[in-house]
Amino acid sequence: MLKYLTPKSIKPPFARYSHGVEIPAGNRLVLCSGQLGIGPDDAVPEDAGAQTELCFRNIAAILSEAGLTLNDIVRINAFVTGREHLQSYMDVRNRLFSDPAPASTLMIVSGFARPEFKVEVEVLAAG
Repeated sequence: MLKYLTPKSIKPPFARYSHGVEIPAGNRLVLCSGQLGIGPDDAVPEDAGAQTELCFRNIAAILSEAGLTLNDIVRINAFVTGREHLQSYMDVRNRLFSDPAPASTLMIVSGFARPEFKVEVEVLAAG
């Protein structure tokens, strides 16, 4: 059983995430490379929310190969190319993950390999 760490001695999370997650011994770990909002047909939606949906759809496919699901994610690292994309990303993340939510970091970066990408997400899953 995962243990979600939210010490009362520090400020509660700003959004739907946990400060930490303890993974018990004996669990398998799956690390996913950063996934971009690109479909199998090479289509990249303009909208950051739609790109986020594709990021998590790609992650779900990777986790499925290991017999895991999005529910097994314990850590999310997300990157967006501008403050204007934060809410779109967070709306998708908050819809996909209920409480207790994974540990999470969200950063604003200057860009990705191609200018049309606005969001990248990498995860750690345990199962």
